[in-house]
Amino acid sequence: MSTARPHAISLQIARETRERFVSATVAAIEPTEQAIRERLTAAANQMGSARDMQNWRDDFLAFQGQGARWVTASQVAWRKTLGVAIATGNANSLRLELMGDDVVETTILSSRLAQAIQGKANFEINDLRLRVQHLEDGVELDSKDVLRPEAFAKVLVEQWLAVGLTRVLWVRLQDVIERKIAEATAEAYKAANTYLIDRGVMPEIDLKNFVKRTGGSGSGAMPLGGGSGGGFHGAQGATGTQHFTPGMGGGGMTGTLQGRASGGSAAGGNTLGATGGTPLLMARQRAQGVLMNLKRFVTARIGGDFSQQRGSAGSGGAAGGGGGMLVPQAFAAAIADAGAAYQAASSQYVVGNDATALQHSAADLRRRSSELKRRAPTTADKATVEIVALMFQAILAEERIPFSARVWFARLQMPVLRVAIAEPEFFGTLQHPARMLIDRMGSVVMGFDAAAISGSALEGEIRRVVQVIEQYPETGQRVFKLVFDEFVAFLNKYLTQSDTTQRVMSVAQQVEQKETMAIQYTIELRKMLNDMPVRDEIREFLFKVWAEVLAIAALKYGAQDDQTVTLKRAASELVWAASAKPNRNDRTRVIQDLPKLLQRLRAGMALLGIVGDPQEAHIKTIGATLSDAFMSKTEAIPQAKIEAMAVRLANLEDFVSDEGTGDLPLDAASIELLLGVDAASIEVVPDTGVKVEEDMLAWAHELQVGNWFMLDHNNRASQVQFVWRSARKQLHLFASADGRSFLIQAGRLASYLQAGLLVPAEEETLTVRATREALAKLDANPERLLD
Repeated sequence: MSTARPHAISLQIARETRERFVSATVAAIEPTEQAIRERLTAAANQMGSARDMQNWRDDFLAFQGQGARWVTASQVAWRKTLGVAIATGNANSLRLELMGDDVVETTILSSRLAQAIQGKANFEINDLRLRVQHLEDGVELDSKDVLRPEAFAKVLVEQWLAVGLTRVLWVRLQDVIERKIAEATAEAYKAANTYLIDRGVMPEIDLKNFVKRTGGSGSGAMPLGGGSGGGFHGAQGATGTQHFTPGMGGGGMTGTLQGRASGGSAAGGNTLGATGGTPLLMARQRAQGVLMNLKRFVTARIGGDFSQQRGSAGSGGAAGGGGGMLVPQAFAAAIADAGAAYQAASSQYVVGNDATALQHSAADLRRRSSELKRRAPTTADKATVEIVALMFQAILAEERIPFSARVWFARLQMPVLRVAIAEPEFFGTLQHPARMLIDRMGSVVMGFDAAAISGSALEGEIRRVVQVIEQYPETGQRVFKLVFDEFVAFLNKYLTQSDTTQRVMSVAQQVEQKETMAIQYTIELRKMLNDMPVRDEIREFLFKVWAEVLAIAALKYGAQDDQTVTLKRAASELVWAASAKPNRNDRTRVIQDLPKLLQRLRAGMALLGIVGDPQEAHIKTIGATLSDAFMSKTEAIPQAKIEAMAVRLANLEDFVSDEGTGDLPLDAASIELLLGVDAASIEVVPDTGVKVEEDMLAWAHELQVGNWFMLDHNNRASQVQFVWRSARKQLHLFASADGRSFLIQAGRLASYLQAGLLVPAEEETLTVRATREALAKLDANPERLLD
């Protein structure tokens, strides 16, 4: 039995387990490098915008030069970890230490990879932790132990940067890296457990001990890998600035402002007054009014606003990572301890009846908030604790948020409290990253039922977001900024992952590209023919038909493909053939070249679906013009101009720009034509040509992916989710639960918003509504703010 095993043998088995694990994971690095090369090769050869194609080629060349070095460096560094003496214990005393941007961003990248490993092998990891602890007399694994997912992830990221590869490239390839490393590491954890079981180490694990250990105090042991938190796809945006439209997280307000006079209820109306304006402006006024009323309420009761109660960050305290005010270390530590204690205890709240679990969770948070109020050093801190607690009470009571998501929202209370204390602008602006993140997550999950959320990738992403924020409390709003970018990037993939949506997106994007290119080509052809004596019939054919032929050929075959080049050359050949032919040699040449020219014109029109009688009508018009040219009834065009036109056409993409493209035509026929896709499942809603107001267009462009709406189209109401916007913001895709898709053009979308045919499912963002409800309670019971 394992209980009789000598201590030295137990330690030897533990050491061999680590060695086997490192060897198994070392073997995963080279296949990962090969998968990265394959991804880069495919991406470099894929058609796209010139910028995207160039970026992928640059990435391909960079990895070609450094990929092998990364493999070697990672393998060497990972093997060396076995020989590194590991200090016992964790440096909890350093948890308030501020880290540099580079360190934070690198750690976040490795944490994201560690979280992927944890998600893939969660049970195997926890079982291995317990078995190794059993061999080592119950000592918790050190934070740097090779068996922790973050240890391997850290080596891979650090060596990536060490050989000269960039964080940006890592982010672009993160899905490939995570998939290959997580799969291989999961197998390594499984093999390690098998190795220990074969040697009689805890063949059966008693989970009672595990539950007792993780359910203890906030400073107790976490499961193996539990501290890894997670990470970000978009870590390179650490210092970037977010742009966000206040009040529009749920799509904006469509109602009328109903504000009270400035001396009225704190939770009530809008101190800006019931001014008129568009729904977009009214939404901003109403949302900002809630925050103004909060400031007025607090100022009246503590003799100043939040920021006037404490000086700027300096010695003797901790500051938020966003450059906020000084927070006494003792109070910051108390908040951290309360968060850790709730985190440890919250596991029991996901078991049993949902309503009962939520009651216990709310009571637990209320108790911890009351204790923090007693320890708060200033009245402003007491007020902040109370207001944040009331806001999260409202969020936790929001029945439209599925239970499994509310459990994770609740764990954000303490991190948000710390940010709100260090950065009072949390209460003054709707653009604070913490608010933006909660609003965005709330707007997405409120459209799903509990069954759709539970166990989904969306729930997993929310869990990861919360764990990352919990791991980096000292970074203030910076971690919220980064994780907000991460969540948005996740949504863009998650909401468009179905085959049907992918197909619709692909078609829609190509329609937009084709129409844009057709307009660009038309503009350029007009410039070319501006000073040429070309008949109106030929001009009209080139502008209305051939420009679109060139666009769809460039999109379908490539701008410099032989088929596209031939069609470009046909345009200059047609112009030459349609000019006067006063000499015999030119007439002979026309007779010889005409069959091939007409064949090319027919082939081009066939690309557009112009066949049969419509095609013959165009050929007849062109033929009549060519007959007149043959008899010199048209004007002659100098050969030099024809040659210049041919050269310019051959390199047409070098001259076109987005200027002057304007709105794009769109209909179901063009979608079917482009890829032959049956558009029956796509409800195409194109522009009608009716002029819409600029502010309504601005509202349409600011709708956020993931938000839910009620759509009234053709007298049929549907709940839809906004899942995709095209690169040029011309096309917007909405998906309904019954599988239908609505592809709406920008102008029509603005018209539907203005007419109330597309209405946001939520009139207010989650944090604005939570603030309003908190103020309603404070208005009725103002004494509770400081008691």
